[in-house]
Amino acid sequence: MAYIVDFKNVSLVGLESSPNAAALAGLRANEARYFMSKYNHEFSVSPASESKEILDYANNILLKERNIVFAAKPLEVSQFQVENIKWTFVFYEDGLAINVLYTLDNPKKRAVGFKLSEGMEVPKELADKFKFARQKSKLAGIIRGSFFVIKGEY
Repeated sequence: MAYIVDFKNVSLVGLESSPNAAALAGLRANEARYFMSKYNHEFSVSPASESKEILDYANNILLKERNIVFAAKPLEVSQFQVENIKWTFVFYEDGLAINVLYTLDNPKKRAVGFKLSEGMEVPKELADKFKFARQKSKLAGIIRGSFFVIKGEY
């Protein structure tokens, strides 16, 4: 069942099993605030177990582009289009969030972003492969992020 993320009252709904639940909920709320502010779009998520096709889409890009397969359990996913961009999100139990930004009309503006919840270790799948920049968020504390450019067609 889909859940609209409230960025004013941060909730742990759907993320309770995460050891970083509070930080991950803040990160998810931070994304919701961004999409409401920039696009006037309500950010909603669904349990990953109910959205296999969305999870498969993200996993396929990670595998084919960088041979990345995360060991962490995916908890929630989201997929939607705003303007000419297809967005896909996966929130993992360990506190990792990934997003796939896939512009439909510009192959040069496609990327996968990684965001680490405050307090989580860099996943072994990303260690030594990516450098992470820090960003402060009122909702999520310190977010560490990185990305790579998508070269293929998906």
